Amino acid sequence: MLHRSLIALTMFGALSSFLPHAAAQTQHAFEPKEVRSWLMRIHEAASHRNFQGTFVVSAGGAVSSARIVHFCEGSNQFERIDSLDGQTRYVFRYNDVVHTLWPQARVALVEQRDLLNSFPALLQVGDDRIAEFYELSPQGNDRVAGHEASVLALRPRDLFRFGYRLWSEKMSGLLLRADVIGERGEVLETSAFSDVAINVRSQPEAVLQPMRRLEGYRILKPSFTPTKLEAEGWALKQTVPGFKQVSCIKRPLEGAQDAPAADGPQALQTIFSDGLTYVSVFIEPFNAERHTRSMLTSMGATQTLMRRQGDWWITVVGDVPTTTLKAFAAGLERRK
Repeated sequence: MLHRSLIALTMFGALSSFLPHAAAQTQHAFEPKEVRSWLMRIHEAASHRNFQGTFVVSAGGAVSSARIVHFCEGSNQFERIDSLDGQTRYVFRYNDVVHTLWPQARVALVEQRDLLNSFPALLQVGDDRIAEFYELSPQGNDRVAGHEASVLALRPRDLFRFGYRLWSEKMSGLLLRADVIGERGEVLETSAFSDVAINVRSQPEAVLQPMRRLEGYRILKPSFTPTKLEAEGWALKQTVPGFKQVSCIKRPLEGAQDAPAADGPQALQTIFSDGLTYVSVFIEPFNAERHTRSMLTSMGATQTLMRRQGDWWITVVGDVPTTTLKAFAAGLERRK
């Protein structure tokens, strides 16, 4: 994911000056069809609009920023993301073909991906159940990166998910800012454009040309094999409310991208979504040298749970409360 600029407490403090004004304009919660209509407008703007800007993510005291360029021509999408912090990295996407380049190391990772990780990650499950688990209500108007925006609040109806506050550009619907709201009302993570131009001229060659120029790069092409939990001897004996399985693959373990799929060490990855957020469950053989102890970590909205289960090592990751991760881990069952 795209997945950091102010300390969460600072972000929450800055927001508090805006909230009283927004609350005065708050209206009734939307009906399910209205919820989907609003969110689909945001989703389609990110897929079908040309835009470019600087995107900043802040969480847990860490900050990352990137320059994002997105073009759409017919059914084709072109995207370029240049990291602006840390090690130089470029990501180029043409539909579901993604090249990630590290020019200093001269390494290129070439992948076929679905659009689960596209910006923003909304409504991939494709049904109207979101209103069963979130209440969406208008929160007035604001300005982000010089653009007029409608502010929407998504409040969870249970303890298995975080809340969201979304700033949607009024004319296009493009998502300009998104806050992830914790269980105590605190801002866990903020993702926002610091500047953005919408409806820019399409320049697909700015994406395609660098994808063709890989001379001198060590090219890694990890192999992902579609599969099913049951086919790999696993089952989720109890589901987490609202989450549906959207994919299941076998993939090379980290550091083993060069290994052929049939020969190298592999992990099983299953992704679940409630339509707004994701939980990834990784299952791999237990290795005492690599898997030293169970742990639960937090970085902004992203929670990670790691623990041993018999001869296996389970990792559950998602922008969800730890209660949700524990429910997924407890529900996994190894079957003969």
